[in-house]
Amino acid sequence: MKSMDEVLAEIKEDFKLLGDPDAIVEYIIELGKQNDMRLKPEEKNDNTLIKGCSSPAWMIEECKDGKVYFRVEGSSSMAKGMIPLLLKIFNDRTPDEILNFDPKKLYELGFDKILSPVRLQSMEAFLNRIYAFAKKCKEDIGD
Repeated sequence: MKSMDEVLAEIKEDFKLLGDPDAIVEYIIELGKQNDMRLKPEEKNDNTLIKGCSSPAWMIEECKDGKVYFRVEGSSSMAKGMIPLLLKIFNDRTPDEILNFDPKKLYELGFDKILSPVRLQSMEAFLNRIYAFAKKCKEDIGD
């Protein structure tokens, strides 16, 4: 399995090939159209709602066999596209892999140039939830 940094580098390369911010946004929205990750209606509740997102999004976290897994559903076209992109980096990782990865590296992808301040805030809320769960999983497995 590729490291988080290697996956980030691949995404960065894809973005570089796309060139301008508009093409990148189109690509993200297209990813959203292909994203078939859905949560059951009963899984969408106050506990799974990602607080601080500009449009409703829900996350189910699981700590299993020393790794962290996420299932996420967003309601906006941008969120639907960002989810598979970010999960490519963060899903199926050990808590230490996540906790040792600096989320500020995501800005190397130029998200600050292509996302509105409200969308950036949503991404931060998503990341906060991922990192909080990675810490909890690490404590649960006693590392």
